[in-house]
Order: sequence, then structure tokens, then C-alpha cells
Amino acid sequence: MKKLAIVTVAVLALGVAACNKNNAENNAANETAVENTASTDVNAATEATANADQALNAAGNAVENAGAAVNNASNAVENK
Repeated sequence: MKKLAIVTVAVLALGVAACNKNNAENNAANETAVENTASTDVNAATEATANADQALNAAGNAVENAGAAVNNASNAVENK
């Protein structure tokens, strides 16, 4: 009877082990998801930085253009 109990426990243990998920595969999938998300975040930040640079350049150009317009207007008044 003792042998039967040991064999039964061993078979049950193997059955439970066979039903467990492969944690290595799950961990690899989770790591890939984290890497993809991080890559997306970096790309979004890079794009936001590029957009901010373009906006600053446009603002700088507008200020330069306004200064040139003031100078032109001043010169036109002096030439009259």
C-alpha cells in the first residue's frame, strides 16, 4: 500500500508539473513587450523634441521677420 501511495504522489506531481506554464516563454514575451513599449516611448519623446525644435525655429524666424519689418518701416520714414 505504501508503494502505491508513493507512485500515486509521483504521478500526480508529474501531472501538475506538466500543466504548469513555461515561465521562461512568458518572461521572454513580457520582456519583449516592455522593450517595445520603451522603444515607442523613446520614439514619441524624440518626435516631440523635433516638433518643439521646429516650433522654436518658426518662432525665432517670426521674431527676425518682425525686426526686419520694423527696420524697413523706420528706413521708409527716414527716406521721406
